Amino acid sequence: MRGEFDLYGVFMPTLALWMVAAFLLSVPVRRLLAATGFYRLVWHRPLFDLALYVLLLGGVIALAHRILS
Repeated sequence: MRGEFDLYGVFMPTLALWMVAAFLLSVPVRRLLAATGFYRLVWHRPLFDLALYVLLLGGVIALAHRILS
């Protein structure tokens, strides 16, 4: 896997791309959890959202590594 990608002549770390992808995945997941009332069971919502984002980021990176390697 490459460590960086070229964005119109500006080299960006691939982690930045995966972080944006994980954030875009986390938005509908958080809205779904809020719509179903799941957050009533959560003690600390921002901490839970951070943990959810980290899990999604790990999943995105693992999936990208499997696809691109």
